[in-house]
Amino acid sequence: MAHIHEKIDFTVSVFVVHDEKVLLIHHRKLKKWLPLGGHIELDEDPEIAAIRESEEESGLKVQLIGERPPTSGEGTRALIAPRFLDIHKISDSHEHIGMIYWATCDSSTLRLAEEEHFDIQWYNKEELDNLQPPISQAIKWYSLKALEEIGAPS
Repeated sequence: MAHIHEKIDFTVSVFVVHDEKVLLIHHRKLKKWLPLGGHIELDEDPEIAAIRESEEESGLKVQLIGERPPTSGEGTRALIAPRFLDIHKISDSHEHIGMIYWATCDSSTLRLAEEEHFDIQWYNKEELDNLQPPISQAIKWYSLKALEEIGAPS
């Protein structure tokens, strides 16, 4: 999707955990290992974007992890909060505010989005150190934290 603002956009990242493994994609354009995710479209909330991006990029129907406050009512819908937030520089004049979610799924069967990714795979915590190219410190930290919290006992 094109940027919706010249200076800043909102994005989602989804760390999916299944059978004590975390899902990562090798991004074709960026040439790095990342979680599922992308831009939040103008007609979406962050939850819808996270679920849509996950299905588009992997074929998985994910369930976001988190608490939905009991505050929905007329004109208001409570959302599952992201587990973490960040802001990261894309260029000298553009940044992304990233909403980082944990998710689970009922299947390990993946579909590669060939136009966007070189590869898509499940990784346990030991395998994260062996990825080529190596994953960033931030992606490794989030991956290990997601595994710790929802999928891989210490």
